Amino acid sequence: MLIPHGAVIAVVDGKAWELYRNAGTEATPELAAMETPALVEHNHSSGGSHASPHQQDETAHCAAVADWLNRQVQGHKIAQLVLIAPPRALGELRHQIGKGTQNAIIKELAKDMVGRQPTEIIAALRGK
Repeated sequence: MLIPHGAVIAVVDGKAWELYRNAGTEATPELAAMETPALVEHNHSSGGSHASPHQQDETAHCAAVADWLNRQVQGHKIAQLVLIAPPRALGELRHQIGKGTQNAIIKELAKDMVGRQPTEIIAALRGK
């Protein structure tokens, strides 16, 4: 997969996340780490929820990431977005992401890549 120059890559799991920007070209991407802001996570669990505390924390984390991404897209700070997360977290993110952010997503990858090297992330996006 070609990753456009300047595209932002958000690598998320249920409790952590990382941001990269492609500082290279589409054909030869170079992921440059970006500052990952601290998030304000609110656990919005309801009394009737059957979710475990871990699932509630993961949901709150994904909601906070989605909120931050939504604000960045709305503020024209992110034009193209690659979203990488394990399947459950990716589902939570999809649920929380706004329409404008959905339109900015150029690629999704359902895989746990937090903590991996940028070269591993690029290889996973290329399907290798």
